[in-house]
Amino acid sequence: MAQPQFEEIVETFEFLDDWEERYRHVIEIGKAMDPLPEAERIPATKVDGCASQVWLVPQIEGQGPSAVFRFHGDSDAMIVRGLIAILKALYSGLSAGDVGKVDAGAEMARLGLNDHLSAQRSNGLRAMVERIRQLSARTAAA
Repeated sequence: MAQPQFEEIVETFEFLDDWEERYRHVIEIGKAMDPLPEAERIPATKVDGCASQVWLVPQIEGQGPSAVFRFHGDSDAMIVRGLIAILKALYSGLSAGDVGKVDAGAEMARLGLNDHLSAQRSNGLRAMVERIRQLSARTAAA
């Protein structure tokens, strides 16, 4: 079910020899992402449970389970911006009904992230995934 953009990231990671190169690549992916406008950096879009500041803003096309789910996000930490970009590649374009079916842990494990993120970053990543699931579940139920 993984999106083509996510598969491209997986393929790139397979060519990078060590974790330092992969870490730099995550940061580069984040740098390439458009920044979130200040007007969208509000308490309602802020993700709790992250050590750094994280905002996720849904962009839904349609209604109900077949609505197309996309989101934009940002963080004040470069590595977290990269993680947001990876989550965008994993989830954006799926139907709201399919977002909850994605095993984010297993997909992220394909990148080897589980072994190299600090406990705080791992908790933050889980919090971002949970927020994405909540946003899509609300859309699917509408």
